[in-house]
Amino acid sequence: MRSSELAALAGVTVRALRHYHQVGVLDEPPRKANGYRAYDVHHLIRVLRIKRLTALGFPLAALPGLLDQPDADAVELLDQLDDELAGQIQRLEARRAVVAELRRDRAAPDLPHELARHLAAWADADAPATLARIDREQTILVAHLVGEENLPRLSQLYERMTAPDVVAASRTLYARMDALGPGSDDAEIERLADDLAAMVAPIAAEFQAASDDELDLDAVAPLLSAYTGDVLNEAQRRVLALVESRLSAPA
Repeated sequence: MRSSELAALAGVTVRALRHYHQVGVLDEPPRKANGYRAYDVHHLIRVLRIKRLTALGFPLAALPGLLDQPDADAVELLDQLDDELAGQIQRLEARRAVVAELRRDRAAPDLPHELARHLAAWADADAPATLARIDREQTILVAHLVGEENLPRLSQLYERMTAPDVVAASRTLYARMDALGPGSDDAEIERLADDLAAMVAPIAAEFQAASDDELDLDAVAPLLSAYTGDVLNEAQRRVLALVESRLSAPA
């Protein structure tokens, strides 16, 4: 029989047969005068065994011993397979728990779940769409750069920044930030910087006082600066620079 016939009988694809040949679990059959492979019933049985073993979860690399020595004791291999499957189940259960948490909080799936629920608060607060998107993309960047080991501490900061009182105060400030443009004067920019710094300063102080170590954002700052320089207009960038200056000034 030809490869297409064998594949149809075994319930696999011709591509799968080629792969079995490449990895060495299925011997190459003789070829006919026209160059086509000539499979027989023994090849079909071999493919059915391969299909059964891979369906159980055995990797192709483990199959030669099982296929060529069918009477060998497979208990050890089955024990190993059971351990691997148990590990896969644990990982899947953990992923399901994360998915359930994201669904519960109506949070974005492309964010670390430790932070996603906090960012969802901005959606509930009707933050301007542009600034909400910027917050989200900044969060993705910061979360990656600080590393998984620092996500719990970063989550604490985000939790405070998205507390109901802060979100309520931020709503007006975000609207003012979103409205800035070429026509914004120095006084408007200065006032907004003052108000933002006044809101952020106690939160930053509270977070630092509650932390044993200062969260190292040195690796984050240059990339955040490059990002905000690209997505914010000149007036908005001036506000952020003034806020940073006010927060870093001695008390």
